[in-house]
Amino acid sequence: MPAGVPLRLTPRRARAASALTAVGLAATVALGACSGGGSAGTGSAAVIVDGAATAGPGVRGTTLGAPVDLPDLHLTDTTGRPYDLRAHAPGRLTLLFFGYTHCPDICPTTMADLAAALTQVSSDVRRQTSVIFVTSDPQRDTPPVIRHWLDSFDSGFVGLTGELTTIDAAARSVGVPLEPPRRQADGSWIVDHGAQVLAFGPDRRARIVYTAGTPVADYAHDLPLLLRSTA
Repeated sequence: MPAGVPLRLTPRRARAASALTAVGLAATVALGACSGGGSAGTGSAAVIVDGAATAGPGVRGTTLGAPVDLPDLHLTDTTGRPYDLRAHAPGRLTLLFFGYTHCPDICPTTMADLAAALTQVSSDVRRQTSVIFVTSDPQRDTPPVIRHWLDSFDSGFVGLTGELTTIDAAARSVGVPLEPPRRQADGSWIVDHGAQVLAFGPDRRARIVYTAGTPVADYAHDLPLLLRSTA
């Protein structure tokens, strides 16, 4: 795809666009608004793909304008133990997603799609791939809540929680916009969060992002390529 060509996206309940130039990404992605019972607006956002960047031949994900480093993030996993994200990543493919367990649409469908994709790759690729779910709603998403929710998709998925300020800083460092959870007058909640999955290669750098609604087949096609590629 030529540089500067807009890719139109219409993720469910997309509410706003966020420019990612601060971290050198040549993309504008949707901020997905999810609610626990109330309604959210709809809309669309453009993703500008930089055709000069590459992440290996034939990759179907959206290429970032410049590689992004895995954040130096220290949180708590679902066993209640400290988890150093960067320490667990070398030599692995790390798929990083920020969301929350009460999300009615984007989060569960993304986790389900990743789980399905991992059933379509070799055992070696699966063994070297980590799916990391970081909650954007730590007040409600306790470690047991996250573990129970993730287990409905794949018991191997890693769930992390911690202080919202720490999570927000890490998310924004990789170009994922978050907003604090907001309780509505009717008792429902709205939690705005970026709906993309960032794929960090074995060198702990991301060159590819996957937007909401990425087909399972595209994930399954790309995972072996991303494990081999650091170019």
